Amino acid sequence: MTMSNTGRRALRQKQSATGRTGRREHPPARPRSLLRRLAVALVLLTGLAGVAGAAGFLAFTAQIAAREPAAVKSADAIVVLTGGPSRIVDAVGLLADGRGRRLLITGVNPATSIDEMRRALPDGEHLLGCCIDLGHKALNTRGNALEAAEWAREKRFRSLVVVTSSWHMPRAMMELGRALPDVELVSYPVVTTRTQPESWWSDPGTLKLLVKEYLKFVMATVKIRPAQAVAGAGEAPRPAPPASVAPATLRITPTPIPTTGAGFRPAEARLSP
Repeated sequence: MTMSNTGRRALRQKQSATGRTGRREHPPARPRSLLRRLAVALVLLTGLAGVAGAAGFLAFTAQIAAREPAAVKSADAIVVLTGGPSRIVDAVGLLADGRGRRLLITGVNPATSIDEMRRALPDGEHLLGCCIDLGHKALNTRGNALEAAEWAREKRFRSLVVVTSSWHMPRAMMELGRALPDVELVSYPVVTTRTQPESWWSDPGTLKLLVKEYLKFVMATVKIRPAQAVAGAGEAPRPAPPASVAPATLRITPTPIPTTGAGFRPAEARLSP
């Protein structure tokens, strides 16, 4: 039995209406698909960032010395950045061994007196009056670099032995290299048992310290730093004054013997005008 033309037209109209009704009741799935793609992309980017961060941290730890150097190249002078218990002792030992003519201890707390320095360094007491300068202006690692740069330029030093903790050395060398691009820097990392390769992986405290230092290293790399690096000064070292004006110098100035017979008073560390 054949369908008439009228019946075929009615069937086509019915099918077309049904199709249109179905499209209205079931919206396209494209928005959901787009959201899924964005979510997957976000997860992938987060994973890649995590992998990059882990790889960067491993590369950073590879720069940390596992042992102190058996020998160190001599330089014009020595700079030690305060902050670790063994840094100053090692730096004074290098000075006593003739690895440099003078020593700058940068970042000294303004409240620290020469008496306290003598008690901390009984074997290097004789060096405090002749060859050790104290820097009180640095507030952080960038400040250490600026203070050391001002001191080295004023003393006309062309090479420095840099003493700081092994985990701090990469950032210290980067900041000093920026502040003193024309000065040769020789690193002397101070290594403790906590930062030796067989120890720091299993010590949560040391691992936290290294992760924090890595983040500071990354920030210093892209020059994200604290607003103030040295007390009472800007970010850049001050230009050298005219020849007729004596430049400021960090030095230890001994006080004369009083006439009462009380003996020598301890030398006073100060910034001389």
